[in-house]
Amino acid sequence: MIIDNKTIDKLAKLSSLTIDEDKKESLAKELGQIVEFVENLNEIDVSSVEATFTTIQGGQPLREDNPYKDEEQTDAIMANAPKSEDGYFIVPAIIE
Repeated sequence: MIIDNKTIDKLAKLSSLTIDEDKKESLAKELGQIVEFVENLNEIDVSSVEATFTTIQGGQPLREDNPYKDEEQTDAIMANAPKSEDGYFIVPAIIE
């Protein structure tokens, strides 16, 4: 995958970041190296390798799913949102 200025601009828009023009070239180079490294990892055949550990000891603990709504907690969270309406976050559209 080639990381160019168009890709950098799209990533900046999706992440709501402002990237200086003079830093775009170095950022594209760094992201390209990261993508290249990940692509190399995809080439490794690990189908015969058994997992050596798990983060879940003894399986997945289950609990009852009991939904509830705490208006005070909702109001506190929404007070920190840049935009909200009727208890929902308003975010920029990313699908055209």
